[in-house]
Amino acid sequence: MQNTRRDILITFWAALAAFGTYTCMYAFRKGITAATFEGMEYWGVSYKIWLLNLQVFGYALSKMIGIKIVSEVKSSQRGWLISGLISGAGLSLVGFAFVPPPFNMIFFFMNGLCLGMIFGLVLGYLEGRKQTDILVAALTASFIFASGFVKTIALYVVQNWGVSEFMMPMVTAAVFLPFLGVFFYLLVSLPAPDAQDLALKTERVPMDRAERRRFVQHFYHGVILFIIGFVLLTVLRDFRDNFGREVFHEQGVDNPAVFSQTETPIALGILLMLSLLIRVKDNFKAFTIINYITFSGVLIAVMGTMLFQFGILGVETWMLLVGAGMYMAYVPVNGIYFDRIIGAFKYPGTVGFIVTLADTWGYMGSFGLQLYKNFGQANISYTAFLAYAVYAMLGGYGVLVLFTYRYFRKKYYAEFQIENKLA
Repeated sequence: MQNTRRDILITFWAALAAFGTYTCMYAFRKGITAATFEGMEYWGVSYKIWLLNLQVFGYALSKMIGIKIVSEVKSSQRGWLISGLISGAGLSLVGFAFVPPPFNMIFFFMNGLCLGMIFGLVLGYLEGRKQTDILVAALTASFIFASGFVKTIALYVVQNWGVSEFMMPMVTAAVFLPFLGVFFYLLVSLPAPDAQDLALKTERVPMDRAERRRFVQHFYHGVILFIIGFVLLTVLRDFRDNFGREVFHEQGVDNPAVFSQTETPIALGILLMLSLLIRVKDNFKAFTIINYITFSGVLIAVMGTMLFQFGILGVETWMLLVGAGMYMAYVPVNGIYFDRIIGAFKYPGTVGFIVTLADTWGYMGSFGLQLYKNFGQANISYTAFLAYAVYAMLGGYGVLVLFTYRYFRKKYYAEFQIENKLA
């Protein structure tokens, strides 16, 4: 009974800390997406496009650096590193607010460079626990919720406080700063995984360069397929997130609350769905369920897009269904997917490595898509571009899910000498 109460307490504590910390961190990153900087261009390119591209490029470069840092960082160093990076991101917003354009654009590259490693570092506090499924679900649900909530606050700041679009990212981050302090303290105070956690999920240890290479070689084909799929998901998710306001504006919707109204139900639904995985003790069985959830999400988003294009659904419902389906795929692969793989194969390591590795390629893909939209498809509407992206990227991901799952199933059954009926 005492152990049960302790588990419930740690689950609530860790979920609240992770959800709160990452939600507040998003205020340092996503406030800019609520701005339009209408009419501002430099060298024939929209000012907002410059800012987002520079931020995403910095984010991708940070992920690349993070492959080493996130994999090798000791638990005692995580808190200091996170606080330093978020402080740097905050200072970059101050620079953006007070340095005149176009010279202030460089500060959004610095902003992305500071924030790119945060997810992998926060994930290090949550992986390898009995409760990891619900904790990672809470962490990833936070950026679904935060994406809409931060934009709603940012628009409110501009429309009701008389704050300029240049000052708005800094002011939005400042609103969240006191709450960040509370949630971050809860996160760094979490007790380490206990003996039962280690028995169920395998010990999580830092991985040096040789260990990272061995991990990739051990799961080579699965890792390659996973990363290709992750790139497709990240590109789609980032485009919808960065240009959601433009999509709604094209459809005649300019209500600031629309972001929270579409993202909050998605966050709550996915959090509830994935938290139920905590009841599945068999790691490979849980991994199988995750793949079913992922494929179902692909079908929901694709069908929703078809109904929107036929005029059956409105833009709010369409954006909700695309978000729900996309995040049913995207949330699990941000931690739970490989947490269960490591547990099933009893492979010592850290999920932060593979997630950061995949994120590096994912955000490079996002950077490339934004360049393609601006220079290759500048005349196509954001609404049409998003619809085509759903078909191409989520459709492609759905196919990759089938091949990736088959690879891991065959490898698992071969290593543990279990009869594989799909072989």
